[in-house]
Amino acid sequence: MSDAVALLPAERYFLLNVLRSPFPTNGFTFSSAREPVMAAPADFSYSTDPEPHKARTKAILAKHPEVRDLIGRTPLSFFLILAVVTVQILIAWLLHAQPWWTAIIAAWLIGAFASHMAYVLIHEAAHNLIFRKKAGNMLAGILVDVVNVVPSAISFRSYHLKHHSYQGDYDYDADLASRWEARLIGNSFLGKALWLLFFPVFQALRPPRLKNIPFLSGWVLLNWIVVFGFDAAVLFLLGPTAFLYFVFSFAFAIGLHPLGARWIQEHYLTYPPQETYSYYGILNTVALNVGYHNEHHDFPSVPWNRLPQLKATAPEFYNTLHYHTSWGKLLLRFIFDPALSLYSRMVRTK
Repeated sequence: MSDAVALLPAERYFLLNVLRSPFPTNGFTFSSAREPVMAAPADFSYSTDPEPHKARTKAILAKHPEVRDLIGRTPLSFFLILAVVTVQILIAWLLHAQPWWTAIIAAWLIGAFASHMAYVLIHEAAHNLIFRKKAGNMLAGILVDVVNVVPSAISFRSYHLKHHSYQGDYDYDADLASRWEARLIGNSFLGKALWLLFFPVFQALRPPRLKNIPFLSGWVLLNWIVVFGFDAAVLFLLGPTAFLYFVFSFAFAIGLHPLGARWIQEHYLTYPPQETYSYYGILNTVALNVGYHNEHHDFPSVPWNRLPQLKATAPEFYNTLHYHTSWGKLLLRFIFDPALSLYSRMVRTK
């Protein structure tokens, strides 16, 4: 796939001229398209430095000890879980007697946002930011996971917490693409578009390379039973169009959709050597502030509704970092800029 059809020079120039036109990202601008296009990296970038968040957390706490007051839980998130599940079931019911293609349109316009919010709530549950007890958070994650077709809440919890502890460690960080994955996709626009379209598949193929992360447990089995049971109930009671609505909502929420740029925004080296980026755009409203990614990595015990307050409390630590203001532009830049690929990540050397 790395040898897939590339853009013609004129098409590439046009797209880069649009996508790298000067629009604000913390006072910085993309370089002009008239500058030579950088060659795609043939490997990851490597660093012997520790990940940047622990040091910044320590510095922020020393200067702004009041930040500790933001740490806590948001039980209100459970009512959002109930709302997301209810809305998705209602829309699926409304579509059950409609042509199959209506599921695609509804999923792109509405379902993707609901499914993405479900992912953010699973993320909150993974950090125990909804209820005090671990079991309550795991059950909450499984409940909202029913709208996402493929059970992932419990597995995500294991992999994601390792990501925080071992950011950039190839043997432990599931957020990093596998080397075979990066070689396969290459830097062509077609390869990267297909990668985004099938992003859940590629993610599912990463765990075998990871160390010391158990794959199967009682909680994982419970997650499978609940989600696959819900899938079967939707197919039996509401039919294939309703089920397709859930499938496409799931696919668009984390793939070829502006929301899919969230996974590029968080750690892809769009402004190297900085390795974590926040997004401060309008979609944070429906994405529960998940764009505040530097803030989240610095203080993973601060729930979603307090992350803007964290940034406002310590602006001198965040306003000097590169950030993104448009997931849509970032999505297009990633797809069409040959200088960006799955290798555009920082890996820690041992």
